[in-house]
Amino acid sequence: MKLARYLYKNQISFGQVINDGIYDLSDESDNIISFLQKSHTHNLEDKKKKEIIKLEDVKILAPFSKINSLRDAYAFKEHVETCRRNRDAEMIKEFDEFPVFYFSNHNSILGHLDEVECMPEHLNKLDYELEIAIIICKEGKNIKAEKAREFIGGFTIYNDMSARKIQSSEMKLNLGPAKGKDFANIFGPFVVTRDEIYENEISNGKIDLEMKCKINNKLYSIGNLKTMHWSFEEIIERVSYGTKIFPGDVIGSGTVGKGCLLEINGTEKRKNTEYKETWLKENDIVEMSIEKIGTLTNKIVLHK
Repeated sequence: MKLARYLYKNQISFGQVINDGIYDLSDESDNIISFLQKSHTHNLEDKKKKEIIKLEDVKILAPFSKINSLRDAYAFKEHVETCRRNRDAEMIKEFDEFPVFYFSNHNSILGHLDEVECMPEHLNKLDYELEIAIIICKEGKNIKAEKAREFIGGFTIYNDMSARKIQSSEMKLNLGPAKGKDFANIFGPFVVTRDEIYENEISNGKIDLEMKCKINNKLYSIGNLKTMHWSFEEIIERVSYGTKIFPGDVIGSGTVGKGCLLEINGTEKRKNTEYKETWLKENDIVEMSIEKIGTLTNKIVLHK
């Protein structure tokens, strides 16, 4: 099931997206997160016929206005290895021992077609990060990976915007990213329930979904979710060790291999020291697409 939060006739609601229409579901739950807590295989065909609203007549909003927490993992080994190699650093053996994550700003949420408002310093090596995120749908603690799937309510595209110049200075203090990451976490345009996403599972949590990113209609990144080294089930086991997770917690996958300009620029500069780096700039249009979910589009603007 594909779900959307939307604005229609000055009312915010959510519903099920089918083809070019949307069926209102607001009489069944308060929002997408509470709906995911109740059902993952709900079928409107079993209900009385509802009015179909054309998608072209609504404004698609971020899937959620508020979430409990936001964690971002580091699950794609290709991305980690390449970024370390590009700065002449050896791969760290701990990557293979446990999945790692950091907390980001859960109050800085943007959605499809929202403008990404940047401060001048953000535009110094501004980057996108092509990711997918899960929405937790039930409470749990000390969850084993083999039981973790039932805690996943749905999946959405996640653009983890990064101000690389700020981030590189922060990381020298060995505490993790902060101001380089907390200004724009972009999700959407839709949430797809886990049953539909796992139809593309090929083995042990490896899900075959193509991931792409374009800037101003030029393709920069292409990858696949199946290349995750750590599955979401394994990430949930680590996240929930000794602590509770709750409905409305959101967990990002980390950047897919070749899924950001930092990685692409570093790789090209190793090949050619004269290579001119590409970074996002004011008025750029970023389009992220993930198979089965859709395309998340945003414009970069300068803070007024």
